[in-house]
Amino acid sequence: MELPEARCLNGTNEALRRIGWVLLRVVAGVLLATHGWAKLARAAETPGFDLGRFVESVRALGFPFPEAFAWAAVAAELGGGLLVALGLFTRPAAAVAAFAMAVAVYSHRDDPFAQQEKALLYLVIFFVFLLGGSGPVSFDDWIRARKARASASIFK
Repeated sequence: MELPEARCLNGTNEALRRIGWVLLRVVAGVLLATHGWAKLARAAETPGFDLGRFVESVRALGFPFPEAFAWAAVAAELGGGLLVALGLFTRPAAAVAAFAMAVAVYSHRDDPFAQQEKALLYLVIFFVFLLGGSGPVSFDDWIRARKARASASIFK
């Protein structure tokens, strides 16, 4: 027999887990998006909307078409971060963001750990969202619920 306090505590733990998942998703998504926004803002200040040094760092990694890959990284950070924050297309957005962060970790492989840490942390967080999805209070959750209601109404 379970004590009433234990049931209450379990409910509290579940509520806190849900709040924590949403908080992590929104904060990590918005913070990653700020990195993409900063790169975009720097490009906007240059003639020809050029990503400059960032393109050179992508070129140094040996990527073909470094300009295209640099812009893809900006899109992954800005777009992927915002989509994850909203909980919309969370798994694909998290996959793209995690890949961009894996490349960032690789690009900083010879740097001190302090330089690698941020990209590594983002990589792990977005990999967790790739595995776990958006969680509660998200557009993905809302879409799933609508589909479930529509599907249930068809079979009534």
